[in-house]
Amino acid sequence: MSRRDNETAAQARQERAAARGRAHGLETGWNVVSYLLAGMAAYGIIGWLIGRAVHVAVLFPVGMLVGLGISLGYIIYRFGRQQVAERPRKEMTGDR
Repeated sequence: MSRRDNETAAQARQERAAARGRAHGLETGWNVVSYLLAGMAAYGIIGWLIGRAVHVAVLFPVGMLVGLGISLGYIIYRFGRQQVAERPRKEMTGDR
């Protein structure tokens, strides 16, 4: 192989790696959006059903807000911990 072929192959590998990184970011974004919508929908439906049974209409938006809060907590737990695990640890030294 010539030097030009090696450079072309290396560039192709870098482009594929960059594309995989962008795809992973899109996947994470879609996961976050789907968790938010699913939490609001699920708890909104539960609030609507309970509100309809007890004749209190305010339980529908309260259920949606509860679902949003639970979803946000789960997103922070799941994706926040993932980011912490991927960061390299700094070594602690005595001099600062």
